[in-house]
Amino acid sequence: MEKCSPLKVVMIPWLAMGHLIPFLELSKCLANKGITVYFISTPKNITRLPKIPANLSSYIHLIIIPLPHLDRVPDDAESSMDVPSTMQPLLKSRFDLLQHPITVFLEKVRADWILYDFTSYWIPPLASKMGCCCAYIALFNAATLSFMGPPSELIANTRTSPEDFTIVPDWIPFESDIAYRLHEVMKLIHSVDADIATPDTVRFGYSIAGCDVVGIRTSPEFEPTWLHLLANKLYEKTILPIGSLFPHYLVDNDEESDCILLRKWLDQQKSDSVLYVALGSESILTQNELEELAFGLELCGLPFLLVLRNHEHGLCKNVLEMLPKGFENRVADRGLVHLGWAPQMKILSHPSTRGFLTHCGWNSIIEGLGLGRIMVLFPVMNDQGLIARLLVGKGLGVEITRDERDGSLRREAVVKAVQLAMVHKDGEALRIRCRSMKGVFGDKNLNDHYIEGFIHYLEKNRKSS
Repeated sequence: MEKCSPLKVVMIPWLAMGHLIPFLELSKCLANKGITVYFISTPKNITRLPKIPANLSSYIHLIIIPLPHLDRVPDDAESSMDVPSTMQPLLKSRFDLLQHPITVFLEKVRADWILYDFTSYWIPPLASKMGCCCAYIALFNAATLSFMGPPSELIANTRTSPEDFTIVPDWIPFESDIAYRLHEVMKLIHSVDADIATPDTVRFGYSIAGCDVVGIRTSPEFEPTWLHLLANKLYEKTILPIGSLFPHYLVDNDEESDCILLRKWLDQQKSDSVLYVALGSESILTQNELEELAFGLELCGLPFLLVLRNHEHGLCKNVLEMLPKGFENRVADRGLVHLGWAPQMKILSHPSTRGFLTHCGWNSIIEGLGLGRIMVLFPVMNDQGLIARLLVGKGLGVEITRDERDGSLRREAVVKAVQLAMVHKDGEALRIRCRSMKGVFGDKNLNDHYIEGFIHYLEKNRKSS
């Protein structure tokens, strides 16, 4: 039998760093097996990507397609972190305008597979017309996807009131406490432009229903019951775990002065002592939230590294000005506040780092647990509340409590969660479980096993010759 030629795969991620980076990691995994990858994104986002390892650069082709103009969206807004949350639906509508130039590219390259994100719900009919296969790459854990529901439910968009999202849905047949808090739902649905754009639920529904296979960023070792529910009841189609896509390639700008200063500070701390605090590229805290978080870090008495980012939209002053007066001086002997980008993987892998206070983005959870760090959970937006409930239920994190209705935060809750996770004797079992997750999320052999299974499926089921 004639051996098949190497696969040609097109990647179409959503315009968010939390989606671009794992799609690039998957691209690296495929390229490492000799597969040709065409990675499509916009000019600014392509420049934001980390460097591709030299040994893989000939396999990964970065395809730049400019975003067409759309009224009410700034022309230079190419990522979800470039716009406030209220403009996200419009950014997705602008992303939909890429359908035509992407179609033109697909007609030229004639790929075997198109691997796409939830926003590109228009890919399945395109792929069918061109005679190629398509896979929806779900960058969400199986529990979150199960809470969202089957494709028919998503397309019908049946949950209409905020309270509908605060209860476990009927299609989950076993006991679960994974649901949103009311304040999380109110933040999630607060979008002035949602009425003029395709809802996310509909995008998810058609992306799932129309694909040939679902590749999901998780593993049976972490959530076997949820994966079984998705495959056998909710989706009723092939679901392939692709592992954690743990970023084993650490290509960072170590020569930058900020990185050197951070490393020097970490080098000066005691081994296994520091709490790393970072809330992602898109999360925006209110004045009250940031003040209470800062006071909590001050009162907990532990060494910490707090990374903050300024956002060009939505804030009228520098984020450092939002910190309590005199905060940096009072904690100077054991705390460091860093403004701007920080090499998260390098910080998490440093011997002095013990815990990770995180916004619960799935990327950050994978990086933290993949390095065995102790998790303090502070969900801020999107699916992060669901992820926090999942981890708490598995004994893999302590969630900082908020007022259930308005989401207000108190410094005492920060102190309680941090001390329990980091030092209190009652948190020892938690610390042991978190460290054991290094063998699930961070195990290269295990993750390679799922990638190889995914590639085998792609090769076996491609349509083109």
